[in-house]
Amino acid sequence: MATTTKQSDAHQAQATARELTRENSPDSPVVQELRRQVANTFVLYANYKHYHWQTFGPLFRDLHKLFDKFAEEVLSTLDELAERVRMIGQDPPAHPIEATDLASVSPAAPYSNMRDMVEEADRHALVVISQLRKAAKLADDHNDPGTVDLFSRVVQIHEKHEWWLRDILRTGDGLCT
Repeated sequence: MATTTKQSDAHQAQATARELTRENSPDSPVVQELRRQVANTFVLYANYKHYHWQTFGPLFRDLHKLFDKFAEEVLSTLDELAERVRMIGQDPPAHPIEATDLASVSPAAPYSNMRDMVEEADRHALVVISQLRKAAKLADDHNDPGTVDLFSRVVQIHEKHEWWLRDILRTGDGLCT
């Protein structure tokens, strides 16, 4: 009886592994969304550091610190997103050119004023929020609770960033134009 149970368990485990491998192929929508978010994270991190380094004007101190904080928070999600891609059997984009090509957000543009930088950061945050919400639903539709949980946690970081950026743009107090 114990041998039969072990064989049945082994057969079930092999069947489950084959199913998961098939579901997590490179062209899987969940894999594609995970890879896109790894790429977006690379680009957003670089953008936030760019804004951090290029900040000037009356809000220098506050924006300098804010963009550095955003960069740190975004960077903290990179490893988790990339490891999730590896966990389900695929490779994350690891080269900056590959990340830039795959990302939905573009590298920071050179700007002559802070308002443009903050507006660009806000637009990028909105793109990522929209994609993460759709990706979480897609992962749920594909019965991938681990990816749903990851996307749900990451989107909250971007929602907080967008809220702060939106508030800065709304008040505009001291924001150089």
